[in-house]
Amino acid sequence: MKYTFLSWNVNGIRAAVRKGFTDFLKTKKPDILGLQEVKIDDTTRNKEKFDFVNYEEYWNSAKRPGYAGTMTLLKEKSNLQKRFAKHSTGIGIKKFDDEGRVQTLEFDKFYFVNTYFPHTRHDLSRLDFKLEFNKKLLGYIKKLDKNKPIIWTGDFNVAHQEIDLFHPKQNEKNPGFLPEERDWADNFIKAGFIDTFRTLHPKKEKYSWWSFRARARERNVGWRIDYFFVSKRIKNKVKKAFIWDQVFGSDHCPVGVEVEI
Repeated sequence: MKYTFLSWNVNGIRAAVRKGFTDFLKTKKPDILGLQEVKIDDTTRNKEKFDFVNYEEYWNSAKRPGYAGTMTLLKEKSNLQKRFAKHSTGIGIKKFDDEGRVQTLEFDKFYFVNTYFPHTRHDLSRLDFKLEFNKKLLGYIKKLDKNKPIIWTGDFNVAHQEIDLFHPKQNEKNPGFLPEERDWADNFIKAGFIDTFRTLHPKKEKYSWWSFRARARERNVGWRIDYFFVSKRIKNKVKKAFIWDQVFGSDHCPVGVEVEI
């Protein structure tokens, strides 16, 4: 059976709701949707009510208010929900888990992993933090993959190849396109995971993030930093991979795959 999996860095769930996120959900009706940078802690969230009709909510908020965090929505009364086993958060390392960066939904025949990777920052002050996160996360993913295939998504905060951003030469020393960060994208592939969009669209120039500055989105001066990776052994089950760059509501746009699994 085919399922639609989406991912979107909403840059604040409350802001996204104000900008029409609920209508987006009702219109597109994904089977599962991973969100990043929800920017709401548990205490604040418990005081508010979100109306995500027909969806089960799974949260992994950061401890720090208004920062990072992830959430996954699973369509209720769906075939996929019947196959759902459990939800877990984190990778077992407190400094990463306190930022709500990883959540895993286990299904009968696969895992769905939603990830918000750290940003290196312009002064590179979090580069070591990010590289350590990458290493530990890959270990976690590989361990899961020994049990069941992975559908792995999120804001990876890196443009892997020159085709993945509008100005590659000008950004070679900038966060998100540093050699060390790009090497880790190579490592994910060497470990047996497939970049679905680039595999199905090897020459297509499409972006998933644009700066708020200098009319970047209007001019399409963007970066592709949001991904769906899958285990190599289910590569042929990926029927479509897409970037919805005409959907607004954040500085990112939704990305997705259609998988027969």
